[in-house]
Amino acid sequence: MTNIPATTALSVNLNKVALVRNTRHLGIPSVLFAASMCLDAGANGITVHPRPDARHIRAQDVHDLSALLSRDWPGVEFNIEGNPFHNLMDFVRERRPHQATFVPDSEDQATSDHGWRFPDDAERLRPLVAEAKSLGVRVSLFMDPEPQMMAAVKAIGADRVELYTEGYAASRGTSRADGVLKLYVETARAAQAVGLEVNAGHDLSRDNLSDFLRAVRGVREVSIGHAFVSDALELGYEATTREYLRCIADAQ
Repeated sequence: MTNIPATTALSVNLNKVALVRNTRHLGIPSVLFAASMCLDAGANGITVHPRPDARHIRAQDVHDLSALLSRDWPGVEFNIEGNPFHNLMDFVRERRPHQATFVPDSEDQATSDHGWRFPDDAERLRPLVAEAKSLGVRVSLFMDPEPQMMAAVKAIGADRVELYTEGYAASRGTSRADGVLKLYVETARAAQAVGLEVNAGHDLSRDNLSDFLRAVRGVREVSIGHAFVSDALELGYEATTREYLRCIADAQ
């Protein structure tokens, strides 16, 4: 029987805070301040996705956040996302975050838009998964909702999958919605059946998060960035954090 967690953790992705900051040379808005406000309000983790071009999160942000969390919130999860064939592994080796999420994005992508493919990516991912785990880092692979791939993910040693949820968000309100959501349910069950834990992220928002979690049971963590920071511009970090925690609680 699948062990369903009591609640789903909220990890706040701070990329868009850094993106705004990088338009000027004033150091505002502060990524560290944003992290502190969200964590004070009850967020369970912080996510960053430092890309090679440093267009939002920069290397110094990763180091500063790692130091801040270790000092002030030692129990809070730090999740670093990225392509392990670009710059991710350097951060994993140096900072040893709680979790590394391997994402197959290209250097010029505006945002992540697909998951890993198996068996195509299996053998080149396997040694990097093993290396990260040898450093004490949990490994999650960014995956499309395809149940048949979950056993292959487990076979190369990953601990979790992060389900790429743009398809779910885009289907809302259309005739495809029920079928798309069913595919996520089936993928989560397939993952859990082989011993993988399930995360989710991309285009999750206050409008769709509760319904997703009600249907897809056992999600350990959601990583939310664009919608979260957009809401925070209107509501503030603390109120936005509480709103997303409410959405999670409503789904339990």
